[in-house]
Amino acid sequence: MRRRMRGTAFAAIALTGLLVVSACAKDSGGSTAASTGGAPCEFAPAPSPPVASTTSAAGERPAGEKVDGSALKVGLAYDIGGRGDASFNDLAAAGFDQAIKDMGVRKENTRELSAAPHEDESVKRSRLRQLARDGFNPIIGVGFAYTEALRVVAPEFPDVEFGLVDSAVDGAPNVTPLVFAEQEGAFLAGVVAAYQSKKCHVGFIGGVDIPLIQKFEAGFVQGARTAAPKIEVERKYITPATDFSGFQDPAKGSETAKGLIDKGADVLYPAAGASGIGVFAAVKQAGVLAIGCDADQYHQPALADSRDVIVASSLKRVNVAVYDFVRAAARNDLASLPKVFDLKVNGIGYATSGGRVDAKLQGILEAFKAQIIEGKIQVADKR
Repeated sequence: MRRRMRGTAFAAIALTGLLVVSACAKDSGGSTAASTGGAPCEFAPAPSPPVASTTSAAGERPAGEKVDGSALKVGLAYDIGGRGDASFNDLAAAGFDQAIKDMGVRKENTRELSAAPHEDESVKRSRLRQLARDGFNPIIGVGFAYTEALRVVAPEFPDVEFGLVDSAVDGAPNVTPLVFAEQEGAFLAGVVAAYQSKKCHVGFIGGVDIPLIQKFEAGFVQGARTAAPKIEVERKYITPATDFSGFQDPAKGSETAKGLIDKGADVLYPAAGASGIGVFAAVKQAGVLAIGCDADQYHQPALADSRDVIVASSLKRVNVAVYDFVRAAARNDLASLPKVFDLKVNGIGYATSGGRVDAKLQGILEAFKAQIIEGKIQVADKR
């Protein structure tokens, strides 16, 4: 059964997510809240912890019936950075690899292609067409950057099922959107940042100033200010919306981090792809702390030299979405996929690897997570 789109109504869900309650300011290059003068945060009363933990250690799906994917030819088109970005693309690769292993997809029936910075839309279309013409089905576009290309290519190959991470294509019934409530994980990152900050002064670094990354910013600011209403939050983007190199420039990531640290931020949260590698290096050099994004970045090999500064990570389980999409394609049941991968379906989460988050803060995080799942807290998806 092919999953059918629901036009503009679904697009609104994918792009705006949950309705918001937020006290965020709209200056994306400044800070919010009055300075506390370098003193520790005064915290708002925390919600009571849930009776049982709502956290799954790695976001795996429960074991179910064995699915045979041996007849599939699976194609993966990465966003900028590809394998090795220690973030978004590596997560897609992990889900891809696990699907191949679990479902018996033959390695020769898989193909991975990567995007390059500043490439023309025609190159993305050619990449997708190449996979489709070579018989790959399903094909996954990793990142919203493939939206316009799929708007053109998907109708040319109506019998090919496409998955699209982070976006949707109206009027294309063979494009399944794999979208996330990133702001929910960022909210929890903001709570951690507030509790870990010694000066009640934290910072957010976005790779590119686009709506997708603004969701991380909005959630982070809301989480930090929910935990500590007077906290000061610095915010800076590496590049503007027209320049996607902000996702693949560790040097600029380091420079941006140093700027926020110089302003007084002592916990930084980068949503910047491979540029985050530079952010973490600058954080370590300055002797402050950071929170990872998308993956459990404490365990990423590319960050081995600076992982000791990573106190926690927000998790955007692209690996789960990619795995579930391939599994659903093998079962011819794409309609079974969730409309949004959020905390409730374990598509979003957090990790506390490294041992800096104590039991008290763990309980606070679980309590906030439960309130988000129950709808008692609606997390902002716009700054």
